[in-house]
Amino acid sequence: MSFNEEFTLGRDTPATIIPAGEEQVLPAGTRAVISQALGGTVTIRTDSGLFRIASKDLDALGAAAQAQLAGEASQPAEQEAGPFNETQVWDAMKQCYDPEIPVNIVDLGLIYDLQLLEPDADGKHAVRVKMTLTAQGCGMGPVIANDAKQRIEALSGVSEAQVDIVWDPPWTPHMISDEGRKKLGLE
Repeated sequence: MSFNEEFTLGRDTPATIIPAGEEQVLPAGTRAVISQALGGTVTIRTDSGLFRIASKDLDALGAAAQAQLAGEASQPAEQEAGPFNETQVWDAMKQCYDPEIPVNIVDLGLIYDLQLLEPDADGKHAVRVKMTLTAQGCGMGPVIANDAKQRIEALSGVSEAQVDIVWDPPWTPHMISDEGRKKLGLE
């Protein structure tokens, strides 16, 4: 099976409508094509539009689709050994993707600010992130921000994370990193 082959959902499947960001259940038997599989989630295209499927629901795609996705919809990388540091937070955010663009939110230039607060009594840090989106009207913003929050909070050195969406300065394609430009074929 390739990303262009059609498959049928094997069960009713929770999904997020792209770009609205609203939850919907796609019924068993829905025909779809995989358009992107990154960061543990899959974007599918159906006759009704684009949808994001969470990693916990990938079984609904069927065995052939799951075999195709092995290695594509990768789960977060293991946390590096040693003391907690800012690099670990950046690496966690690099596992978050816009469901329509095959570049992580860091390389897209969506992260404007990252702060590690002083450690608490347990030696854990609160993390504050300011991020933007490629378009202000995108309903996926809270979904992407929550994905970043969950991945940051999964780090052993983090007590809590707060990810705020900001609009100043407005995002432009010039903010995409060199690595992101390569992935998008902009070089």
